[in-house]
Amino acid sequence: MTRQLSLFGIEARPPDVVDLEGLLAGAGQVVRMGGTARVSTVVDAAWRVRVLLAEFAQRDLNATWEPSTVEGHFGVRTAYAASLAVLGTRWLRGAVKAPPAGFTLDGRRLRLWVMAGGLRDGALGYALALGPSDERTWGPVGAALASLGLAPALLGPRSGGPAYRIVGRRRLARLAEMVGEPPAEAPAEAWPA
Repeated sequence: MTRQLSLFGIEARPPDVVDLEGLLAGAGQVVRMGGTARVSTVVDAAWRVRVLLAEFAQRDLNATWEPSTVEGHFGVRTAYAASLAVLGTRWLRGAVKAPPAGFTLDGRRLRLWVMAGGLRDGALGYALALGPSDERTWGPVGAALASLGLAPALLGPRSGGPAYRIVGRRRLARLAEMVGEPPAEAPAEAWPA
């Protein structure tokens, strides 16, 4: 029996620097400098650091990590690269992060978001972390998730967020199909199933 490839899954196209938009949909940040840009994010576990560094390397991006000012967290960032300049141009309005018009998600972008800030939320839920001061991104990112059939619920800071929560067997199966198999380092509770 053969499995049909998803049009939006990770098999749909090879890795590309635009995949880092998945980090920007979550808590990631982008900074421009001249004709270059750098993408960074803060993660809560060492396994996330390792898998993100490997993903950056697949895209020919140099990257580093260091302990964050938040205890138990780590900052991961790419080096400034000309190949990332397009993300800086698309995602920044002055110094404020905002998704570009017509922003969409696919399996590769979602996979990076899951790697950086995804966590199972109960038996039939999965949460994708958002940037706490990125309110301008929340609406367009939620619309992009909904267009994939993932119809998320926004969890505010008082409800354990900010995060988008995806609930239900069918939606979780769709998410798991789109992001592919978990990296070997990922604990079971961190990956959609």
